[in-house]
Amino acid sequence: MIYTFDNTLDGLLTAVFNVFERKDKEVRLIQKNLFEVNLFEEVIDNITESEKAKRVWKKMEEIIPKPWRRKIYCAWLSEDVDAHQAIFNTLIKVFSRGGNYISNYGDADIITVSQYWKSVEREKHRMEAFIRFEKSQDGLFFCTIEPDFNVIPLIIKFFKNRFADQEWLIYDTRRNYGVLYDLKKVVEVILSQEELNQNTNLPSQAFHDPDEVKYQTLWKDYFKSTNIVARKNMKLHIRHVPKRYWRFLTEKQ
Repeated sequence: MIYTFDNTLDGLLTAVFNVFERKDKEVRLIQKNLFEVNLFEEVIDNITESEKAKRVWKKMEEIIPKPWRRKIYCAWLSEDVDAHQAIFNTLIKVFSRGGNYISNYGDADIITVSQYWKSVEREKHRMEAFIRFEKSQDGLFFCTIEPDFNVIPLIIKFFKNRFADQEWLIYDTRRNYGVLYDLKKVVEVILSQEELNQNTNLPSQAFHDPDEVKYQTLWKDYFKSTNIVARKNMKLHIRHVPKRYWRFLTEKQ
């Protein structure tokens, strides 16, 4: 049997609810935009219902430990179809067999969820380490990122605490959304391509605060001065700072 869903977390949780309500077995979860007509399996159009999703999440809070709820959420943020199926299967098993089943590392779905969690957490830590803000002429600290996974929801708290006295905007150009902190709250923003180009394609002197270029130059000079050629180990360096992040790092420009 196939359940189609709208590729939202609420949609997945609704599907879990419907499995128990309908008493269906061996369900495959497929995003509606990826679904191809199948003449040999029954297909259910799973309509997202927030109340059903809330009831499933409440049940998760009752029987699944908080660290594991985070693992499930991180696996969801991987945006991978295999992760979504593993989450779906895991929740059905845990609700059927009891909360202790979540620690059964002999279960392939639970192992899959855990593996995706590790990958997403690793990307989260890299973003926290590699993000470089640039101060614009209007005083806003701005940066663009292209993480492998949708980690913005996971890094908000870190940057809100670390830069509580600055207005900043982190924008994920791969997923076309970002978060803006205005000294009071964090809000989600979506920029048009024109607005994004204005922030990223302008000449440095037209976009940056007058002191920003000076600070960037100082940082690059410091980075070069601390680089001891005799101890240079590029293989180790790339392992810790993969090349795909270099274009976002001031010291690599």
